[in-house]
Amino acid sequence: MPRYCIVIEYDGTPFVGWQRQDNGPSVQTALERAVKNLTGEGVSVYGAGRTDAGVHACGQVGHFDLSRDWSPEKIRDGLNYYLKPDPVAILSCKTIGAEFDARFDAIKRHYLYRITNRRSPLALDGTRAWSVKTPLDHAAMDEAAQYLIGKHDFTTFRSVHCQAKSALRTLEEVKVTRNGDGIEIAVNARSFLHNQVRSIAGSLKMVGEGKWQPDHLAKILAAKDRPACGPVAPAHGLYFMQVDYPVNRLKIP
Repeated sequence: MPRYCIVIEYDGTPFVGWQRQDNGPSVQTALERAVKNLTGEGVSVYGAGRTDAGVHACGQVGHFDLSRDWSPEKIRDGLNYYLKPDPVAILSCKTIGAEFDARFDAIKRHYLYRITNRRSPLALDGTRAWSVKTPLDHAAMDEAAQYLIGKHDFTTFRSVHCQAKSALRTLEEVKVTRNGDGIEIAVNARSFLHNQVRSIAGSLKMVGEGKWQPDHLAKILAAKDRPACGPVAPAHGLYFMQVDYPVNRLKIP
């Protein structure tokens, strides 16, 4: 039974998230419907990460099994045909060993949070970036972000609905950069807690506005207290950018 690995891009605006749910359309459901229409087979498509409602992806990775061989190019092009008009695209497809698992074999996940920092509203990116009108000091935000790097108990930055058994996570990078009106917060780690990146982004905004000093991030992190966190940033500014796997496991096409 051949296994296929796909790299997926999607606009999260019309979806309730990656995972199939009863309360609305999901990315997973759209993909499984497209596979069914193309191959006639009912399959489960497993993703590397479960993005929330409104969150976008540039490099989500998924896998699924079929009962017979198809060329990766036909899978890619056929799924893109049957995914229309959903805002989901298959960027690449390859056959992979049956032992590969898109979620459990991942060694690093990369997220990006986008803020547009200007007085004028967003005519084009209203559902793709967080519009913040108050001037933000991105250098102070980046200074604050460095307190979060490393292995910590991130209870302050996890949703009260988070189902993870432990709040311990290791952030390998948290970097804040500015290009004109755009501020980007890049975060990568092996795994994340529910709402962790959005909680970090909302707290860094407090620093950027001058309401908190950069070292306040260290204090609220040490508090291990959810109410100490800043407001959670909106979902539509968040992007699942990339997934890394061991070299001997998979080279993403």
